Amino acid sequence: METERQLLIVEDDEAFARTLGRSFERRGYGVSHASNLDEVTALLATQTPGYAVVDLKLNGLASGLACVQALHTHNPAMLIVVLTGFASIATAVEAIKLGACHYLAKPSNTDDIEAAFGRAAGNAEVELTNRTSSIKTLEWERIHEMLAETGFNISETARRLGMHRRTLARKLGKQQVK
Repeated sequence: METERQLLIVEDDEAFARTLGRSFERRGYGVSHASNLDEVTALLATQTPGYAVVDLKLNGLASGLACVQALHTHNPAMLIVVLTGFASIATAVEAIKLGACHYLAKPSNTDDIEAAFGRAAGNAEVELTNRTSSIKTLEWERIHEMLAETGFNISETARRLGMHRRTLARKLGKQQVK
């Protein structure tokens, strides 16, 4: 199958990866699956997919951002969409800097992801809002910026933010996007 229709799904939730993979296969994609950076690296030794869907948070505290970086380094033309249940501006910015073309909050379906592949170029006509950020939103963004800097290490993030690790874990648990 041609490289342009090859899709790599980097997801540690086997059931979700299998469902998403089947849906893309019905649309004519050749689908491969990896659940962590080591598997991505091994797969890239034999394949060069044109598309990738990467979960931001893999196996515990592992970051999908490292996978995005490896995929983009391997093939700068690859269209990479990052999926996350922990959406924040900080992680979205880092994902784009590392080579992702789009960033979607879960739940996202095949239509959303395929549409994101089609919107790889930016849109200068996007509507701007007048909404100001709340203190809670600013705190959430700062926490995620620090999480990205520390490779999603909760203890180190809590130390750098000057808070107890359990307090940080509690804040993260309350803010999960479902």
